[in-house]
Amino acid sequence: MAIKDIYLHNTLTGKKELFKPVTDGKVGIYSCGPTVYNQVHIGNLRSYFFADILKRFLTWQGYEVTLVRNITDVDDKTIKKSQQENISLKEFTGKYAQLFFDDLKKLNIEEATYSPRATENIDEMLKIIQDLLKNGLAYKAKDGIYFSISKSKNYGALAGLHIDNTKSEERIANDEYDKENPQDFALWKFWTPEDGEVFWDTEIGKGRPGWHIECSAMSVKYLGQPFDIHTGGIDLVFPHHTNEIAQSEGACDGKPLANYFLHNGHVLIDNSKMAKSAGNFITIEEVSSKGLTPLSYRYWLLNANYRTLINFTWETLASSEQALKRLSRALSAIEEIGEINKDYLEKFEEAMSDDLNTSKALAIVWDILKDNSTSDADKKSTILEIDKVLGLDLANQIKTQVAEAPEEVRILAETREEARKNSNWAESDALRQKIADLGWKIEDKSGGFTLSPL
Repeated sequence: MAIKDIYLHNTLTGKKELFKPVTDGKVGIYSCGPTVYNQVHIGNLRSYFFADILKRFLTWQGYEVTLVRNITDVDDKTIKKSQQENISLKEFTGKYAQLFFDDLKKLNIEEATYSPRATENIDEMLKIIQDLLKNGLAYKAKDGIYFSISKSKNYGALAGLHIDNTKSEERIANDEYDKENPQDFALWKFWTPEDGEVFWDTEIGKGRPGWHIECSAMSVKYLGQPFDIHTGGIDLVFPHHTNEIAQSEGACDGKPLANYFLHNGHVLIDNSKMAKSAGNFITIEEVSSKGLTPLSYRYWLLNANYRTLINFTWETLASSEQALKRLSRALSAIEEIGEINKDYLEKFEEAMSDDLNTSKALAIVWDILKDNSTSDADKKSTILEIDKVLGLDLANQIKTQVAEAPEEVRILAETREEARKNSNWAESDALRQKIADLGWKIEDKSGGFTLSPL
């Protein structure tokens, strides 16, 4: 397949731009991964779903894609929580990292090319910090080494911040903060008794990294600088991605960190941001406990552009579950595989090339099913091809789909067959409608009938 033009909304410019990779035919993506101190919620998972859709589409278009998705396994929260559970940091974070990988699998999110852990990339972080010290963009304080934002060119451009460089240095030691006023941030934190056994003895001092430095180190290690696309939730624009850009460009003589920054919108619940700190979050485990499949959440996410805010309700998720079942049943009822409809495939490609318009792409799937001018076999082939990008795992669902109608439907069908034999057409028509209301289609054949899901 020839690679066609793709337009993506770049947070750096605030515009939809033609995507041009650093290297022809190849794409490098860095997706900010979780801090593994708790189980991720479905709002967090939207970010990884979005990066998965991006990776799948670019791969489908013919690019060789390298996706890096990090694991933050050392910061204030992981240290504190591991101490509360009285287990080592490695054991604590390993437990939640595995739960994260399990959730990705349930949502049919493909594995990253690389899944580096912060604790395994300390040397790379030290190199950047040393370069920043040498370039005069970092300084040593009593409790650690800090980045000086007043000496950084264009600090805050990603977030649209305007910095008064005449202000005296103000420092923030916490790994995460929610401030309107930017402050110098920690690159390296000197050891304190509160850190316990979590430290590294290095030439810049005994301590541990700050939150932001890890992503700069791991993205450049695996993708180079600049790389193509940096993704994450909209809440990471400031401070995390803003600080990544400042320290990476400062250590590399102004060379851009990445050419495109793509950010997904929040998942809301009761019209408020879903967050662990607020206690208003839902996990994939809870979705399953309600008798709903995790893939119904993926289907629900496909209904909106990745940049929009979406409000979660159990009712809309249940509707997505039913829609996904109807789709898999319809495909299960088609026995033969036909040819891919190029016209529909072109419409799908056009939708996805326009900033990953998944809602339009999903609508095209249903248009295909309703098209009486396309054979069932061709419908099936075309939808399965599209699903290589949408990731609803339809091929496997078809294999496991139980095509046998439930007992209630079979009894109605047999009763209808008797009515037909007795030429009771009114009753026959009424029973056909009851069968349809239960989600099944009955077709009369010589010597009997067949049932298939609607």
